[in-house]
Amino acid sequence: MANESFVQSSLFVDYLLPFFLIWTIVFAILQKTKLLGDGKTQIDALVSAVIGLIFIGALYPKQLVGNMILFLTVAMIIIFVVLLLWGFATGGNLSQPFTNKGMNWFFGILIGLSVISALLYFSGYNSILSSFLYGQDWSSPFWSNIFFIIIVAVVLAFILKTKK
Repeated sequence: MANESFVQSSLFVDYLLPFFLIWTIVFAILQKTKLLGDGKTQIDALVSAVIGLIFIGALYPKQLVGNMILFLTVAMIIIFVVLLLWGFATGGNLSQPFTNKGMNWFFGILIGLSVISALLYFSGYNSILSSFLYGQDWSSPFWSNIFFIIIVAVVLAFILKTKK
């Protein structure tokens, strides 16, 4: 059996990290707003510590904040990946990526679809989504009709565009 590191310990995860998170946020807010007065750093720190200690004593708010922080972390990584892919596609110029607006849309949609498909794959939801979309009684006629509608729409768009 593997040994547990201090980062995985219950004391660190359940008490120290939430306390320091709340203490830091409340302290920063008190410092920025000067709610308790200007130059009252010790009082701001003390009030922040009391609020942090009260916070770690309550189970539900601590779990709620923990879940929100996990969501924030995953969302920040997803945004980072999207921006990294967009930077690769545009050569690093994010202010004016392409002169052609259609290329902006193309690469934006391509990057969005690739990130969504990666999220579905790595979260394990791809099999659930696949069985829902393709394993039902209604799926074969539905996708046949969708494919036919797309072909008709593309042909109509091509015909209408060439007339102009």
